[in-house]
Amino acid sequence: MPKLKINNTEIEVPAGTSILQAAEMLGYEVPRFCYHDRLSVPANCRMCLVEVKGAPKPVASCAMACGENMEVMTESAMVTKARHGVMEMMLINHPLDCPICDQGGECDLQDQAFGYGFDRSRYHEDKRAKADSDVGPLVKTVMTRCIQCTRCVRFSEEIAGVSAFGLMNRGEDAEISTFIEKAVDSELSGNLVDVCPVGALTSKPYAFTARPWELRKTPSIDVHDAVGSNIRIDARGNEVMRILPRINEDVNEEWLADKSRSAIDGLKKARLDRPYVRDVVSGRLRPSTWDEALTMAAQKLSEAYPTRVAAMVGALCEAESMVALKDLMLSLNVKNMDCRTDGTLFDTAKRCGYVMNTTIAGLEQADAILLVATNPRHEAPLVNARIRKNWLKNRVKVGVIGEAKDLTYPYAHIGTGPEALNSKHAFFDVLKGAKNPVIIVGQGAFLRPDGEAVHAALYEFATRMGVVKEGWSGFNVLQTNASRVGALDIGFLPQGDGLNAYGILTASQKGELDVLYLLGVDEFDVGASIGNNTFVIYQGHHGDQGAARADIVLPGAAYTEKDGLYVNTEGRVQMAKRAVSPLGEAREDWKIIRALSEKMGKTLPYDAIYQLRARLANEFPQFGKIGEVVSSEWSAFGVAGDVKNHPFHSPIDNYYMTNSISRLSPTMAECTKRFVTVAQPLAAAAE
Repeated sequence: MPKLKINNTEIEVPAGTSILQAAEMLGYEVPRFCYHDRLSVPANCRMCLVEVKGAPKPVASCAMACGENMEVMTESAMVTKARHGVMEMMLINHPLDCPICDQGGECDLQDQAFGYGFDRSRYHEDKRAKADSDVGPLVKTVMTRCIQCTRCVRFSEEIAGVSAFGLMNRGEDAEISTFIEKAVDSELSGNLVDVCPVGALTSKPYAFTARPWELRKTPSIDVHDAVGSNIRIDARGNEVMRILPRINEDVNEEWLADKSRSAIDGLKKARLDRPYVRDVVSGRLRPSTWDEALTMAAQKLSEAYPTRVAAMVGALCEAESMVALKDLMLSLNVKNMDCRTDGTLFDTAKRCGYVMNTTIAGLEQADAILLVATNPRHEAPLVNARIRKNWLKNRVKVGVIGEAKDLTYPYAHIGTGPEALNSKHAFFDVLKGAKNPVIIVGQGAFLRPDGEAVHAALYEFATRMGVVKEGWSGFNVLQTNASRVGALDIGFLPQGDGLNAYGILTASQKGELDVLYLLGVDEFDVGASIGNNTFVIYQGHHGDQGAARADIVLPGAAYTEKDGLYVNTEGRVQMAKRAVSPLGEAREDWKIIRALSEKMGKTLPYDAIYQLRARLANEFPQFGKIGEVVSSEWSAFGVAGDVKNHPFHSPIDNYYMTNSISRLSPTMAECTKRFVTVAQPLAAAAE
């Protein structure tokens, strides 16, 4: 480990550490444009120049490794003069767009120009201009502002795994371009805006809407998939203006998927802001008061026989509302309840059988990965990015059983259905001989009548391959819904001989179900799946599929409008924060259920959210360990039975529209039009 001095302060660093990194360890700020912690080092902006004793000229600190007995100065007269020169060159062609640039107030070039710029220029020739490229609905380009730092090029190729941008030409003709006019077809394209240090790439949906100093910033959790990405909600007044990622090395690093970032305009469409009840005469929903709606709901639930009542929870629910609804149903002796509204069937008795035991960050340690019935690029883009990161660094071997899709890294396609688990494919020898083998199972494995038998077959296969050993648990289930693991943990499942989701819908169609309570359920065609004689109480925040069929609509709060606990696919409990107030007369979901219980004379024993959380943590200890992953003991799961040799299919056909918020988002509709409807005919032609 070399020892060196930086500004006369001695430090010892690991071999290979750059001068820039060492300086930051000591708290010295070194300006930079091209350097990024998670990208390769090009050393092409030269803003991070420092003086090294004995060197004939300033050196780029991002590309120079620390050496024994080096003496480095980061603020000498030579360094300051060099940085002034670099900044002057940077600003030769840069337009004076700061007053109208969306990057204003958050621009690295603005910040560094304040320290190293000058109030006039020696350059009097015409500034160079560059035509803007159309790279899709999410990223706006103003390439005249580009300083050729190549961050976007490196992010696209290294993190996203797509060849979106490249650096063309040399010298004064150098420019970042897409070569041919095409959109950036990646689920992580919004991160290009974050890595760009100037205003060349900005958010197209956010263009000209707000300035950063106008916004109120709230840390929260994303709900558009089961990764549980840490986000920051920026709001002005009572309107959510944008979503940005927060750094969490264990979950999403500093990236964010496009749907999580750009579907927020769906929060403004078709919102439920008042209670509704269905008029007996006209058959249409009409506005109501809370008292009337709750009284009618309480009457219907009280009059129905418990075996003819059921409850289901949807994909975006937080743990507090789900446990409140479970408590209410149990107080009525109702046993018919389920959270698997997508129709999946798997054994829920053992926690190790439905969470990601390796953890997301743990995927970087894997030396062989088998993907079964999953397309992580669409189901969890940030999990897919972790796998690609491992492949780039270690060239990890990847095998796939299921649909053959572009996953941004090479893999061995073993088969399409469960019969491939018993094949003699050479990849299984790699998996069995690996030190840290990993199996990732998607919901496509359970979205079939023999799902529980497939679950058992996967346990036997994992045991045979030795993916669970001392100090390593390599079996993982990748969930797709933000609420799923939390609902399974609290046991929002059939109680005793109660009906599961499939049984509830079957009973409804047969006329054997009188009342059905839907908490944010929009994952299937509710109107076609529920019988005409079933009275439906829908509680949610959008006028989507559930509300269209409902007889009573109780307006709830969206994820940006309430505090809540969410459990991600790893089993990590995380806390979402309220950024804005619910619209109109809408209320937080657990409060609605608490008010309904009082109307029914079954008052739930909590009046504040801290009491509800204490009840959660008391019965389910993992809810008291915010931010931690509680490990699950490895034990047998699944139900023995015949497994059909039907191909596996991912449950997500359209990444951009998977829930009530994204389906109503104009931005996601444009992405669907641009990417999905174009890609499908091309795929059909290729077949």
